[in-house]
Amino acid sequence: MENLLESQPFSQLQGVSVGNAQNNDAKTGVTVFFFPKASMASAVVLGGGPASRELPLLDPQRNTQPLNALVISGGSAYGLAASDGVANCLEEHGYGYNTGFGLVPIVCQSCIFDLSYGKGNVRPDREMGYKACQNAIAGNSPLSGNVGAGTGATVGKPGGMATAQKSGIGYAAARLGRLEVGVAVVVNALGDIYQDGEKIAGMTTADRKGFVSAEQALLMNQYSDLIVGNTTIAAVFTNASLSVADLQKVANIASTGMARSIRPVFTMADGDTVYAISLSDGDVQSDVNTVGVLASLVMEKAIADAIHSSNIPDEDYLSNI
Repeated sequence: MENLLESQPFSQLQGVSVGNAQNNDAKTGVTVFFFPKASMASAVVLGGGPASRELPLLDPQRNTQPLNALVISGGSAYGLAASDGVANCLEEHGYGYNTGFGLVPIVCQSCIFDLSYGKGNVRPDREMGYKACQNAIAGNSPLSGNVGAGTGATVGKPGGMATAQKSGIGYAAARLGRLEVGVAVVVNALGDIYQDGEKIAGMTTADRKGFVSAEQALLMNQYSDLIVGNTTIAAVFTNASLSVADLQKVANIASTGMARSIRPVFTMADGDTVYAISLSDGDVQSDVNTVGVLASLVMEKAIADAIHSSNIPDEDYLSNI
């Protein structure tokens, strides 16, 4: 299947523009995915501890409205304040659902837990969200690594932060004929990260000179009591024209790419969530299974990009925990 795929830069996707803002000292930030033409979306929550805004709106059984923006941030539940600034920015620029009494921007958000890295008392707020949205409207900057919502992301945490490693936000995209799929993912996992079956990041030995297995640590009950702060947030973007129900299925299938790359994943100590968005500029007719499988393959590449783009020296990492 992968031999049929043509990789392409995420920035070539039409219908979405990315903006970031972060506090580099506090190690937290916001990434906004802005849709100049509001786009239909759905999502699945697979982990036990999500921090989110307006997710029920994306249920196929609801009166689902097209999204004006998707927000991913740090700050755990405190970070949900960032969407207030995003909504204000969108309203000022004339984006939102027209109620007849004013515009109401449709904004969904998910947050990672990054309070254990950097300064936990500094969180994304209205001002940071507004800035990230401004940047998304002004230009497209899908930057990988320690930027935006990936600023405080870490992985491999059964043993606590001292044996964890830095992660971030990653991107990948591919084409299959006229079908295009892109994935953005903030990798803030309890588990270890694998690429093509090889561990590339995660739980280390106490001296940080080698790896140990996060899965084995959980199986043997050798883990810290403070492992609740994890969440991997992914968003799948496609030019395929899909219903809300189909998009929810795409998100489900795409999550298998997370399962191949993150071990363990979807635990009660994670808030793992996958969004799927049908970009309004797209009119490609495609089978939902094809889109989902393609998304699962691109997901693996985006997760690897988050790791490879986020390498920092051990001394810098340790100085922020």
